[in-house]
Amino acid sequence: MDVEIIKQLAILIVGFTLLVKGADLFVDGASGIAKKFGISELIIGLTIVAMGTSAPEAAVSIAAAAKGSAGISIGNVIGSNIMNIFIILGVVAAIVPLKIERSTVRYEMPFTILVTAVFVLMGRDGLITRLDGAILWAGLLLYIAYLLRQAKQKPAEAPQAETTAEAPSIWKLIALTIAGLVVILVSSDYAVDAAVALAKIFNISDRVIGLTIVALGTSLPELVTSVTAALRGNADLAVGNVVGSCIFNLLFVLGTSALILPIPCAPNFLSDAYVAVGATILLLIFGYTQMKIARWEGVLLVACYAAYAYIALV
Repeated sequence: MDVEIIKQLAILIVGFTLLVKGADLFVDGASGIAKKFGISELIIGLTIVAMGTSAPEAAVSIAAAAKGSAGISIGNVIGSNIMNIFIILGVVAAIVPLKIERSTVRYEMPFTILVTAVFVLMGRDGLITRLDGAILWAGLLLYIAYLLRQAKQKPAEAPQAETTAEAPSIWKLIALTIAGLVVILVSSDYAVDAAVALAKIFNISDRVIGLTIVALGTSLPELVTSVTAALRGNADLAVGNVVGSCIFNLLFVLGTSALILPIPCAPNFLSDAYVAVGATILLLIFGYTQMKIARWEGVLLVACYAAYAYIALV
């Protein structure tokens, strides 16, 4: 086997391993901060965790936009959103059935569908302009305002009494959160670079790289964070993290990329965006049935991604 392939595989494995540890630290810190300040885990998932785990998408897409690699920039955002729903929520729900908050079904999921539909309309002329980027950023500011309002209306339940020895200080929690985020960002960067290098060795196109390897690499923080949160009983954090990340990917990541440099949007990406809309609608249907994602529904989500990958990428 070629030495370069072995080198990139080694970097990829190390990057994935560090991602697990970084996500573990980040969930501990973010959940602790939520309880300290009386903020619900749902809101923390939709804001701090979502923004933190969307940082790799932002870094990759903005850098790709600046270098003129539109295929990687848009493919990363749309591909990550598809994976967020089909793979991340699917895998997590297959492990632990996920309860969904009523507000997530009524507001956040429909908003995700709306934002994705707006992207489709923007891309129909073949270009995501700086004006489009400004519109996406305006949507981001409105979304943040909504979350702040939700935070005031949905305080967390009063925590049980803890001894001084048991309760970590706020500074320790902040340090854990920052340390976890740094590990996530650094390890994601190395993992994605290695994945892209491997893809180029095997002559894979930018669109396929963006939709699969880069999207998977930058979605690893969401995957690991959500699985960790769900296994610890923080289901609100897992669902909120994924839905919030989808929204931030479109509004913040794509909006910022377009503000830096207008991004060409090939027709294939609109087809991928339709898949992202369909994935969110399917998730919305699951949420409306029993306000949860059952194990069989999680398996179905993963199967949907397998079908999409076969049709679109094979």
